[in-house]
Amino acid sequence: MKVYAINGSPRRNKNTATLLDKALEGVKAKYPDAETERIDLYTLKYTGCRSCFACKRKDGASYGKCAIKDDLQPVLEKLATADGVIFGSPIYYRTITDQLHSFYERLLFPYMTYKIGYPTLVENKMKTACIYTMNVDEKEMLRDGYREYMNLFEMFLEGYFSKPEILFAFDTYQFDDYSKYVCETFTAEEKSAHREKE
Repeated sequence: MKVYAINGSPRRNKNTATLLDKALEGVKAKYPDAETERIDLYTLKYTGCRSCFACKRKDGASYGKCAIKDDLQPVLEKLATADGVIFGSPIYYRTITDQLHSFYERLLFPYMTYKIGYPTLVENKMKTACIYTMNVDEKEMLRDGYREYMNLFEMFLEGYFSKPEILFAFDTYQFDDYSKYVCETFTAEEKSAHREKE
């Protein structure tokens, strides 16, 4: 069994990364022989889809897979045979990070066809999950329409692979030392207490 965690956060040891690591620990606890790996997108050099359409060319060498040769290529190859993948992202301006968005473009578009009904070329229906970390609470998330943005990618994950399991981490702790930042809307004590509880 191979399970990967895709870290869409620029920080490699904070909220999103910590929750992804804990999720992989859970996989190892249940399946001790499983191979697990966390992949930090912000350490890789890549772009989103370039619309080269090599993945759509009839009888092309890259039909059904991304042809761009960059740091993302080996990651996409790993996911092609994965049993599960956990996507993690902090929420910025109500949506996932641009790094994860670009990753989704490169992961999903090669599998899409322009045939009637848009069937996919996916052969590996791996399990999926999404972890979202955000500074707002659940009430604000629902009130301000965050879910509409997230649902789009969840819909594609379900259509291509499987319905993702979802975990939200609300009201996250942002700074190691709140005294060094201009921040009047909440206190370090409140954030710390919430973090410990969660």
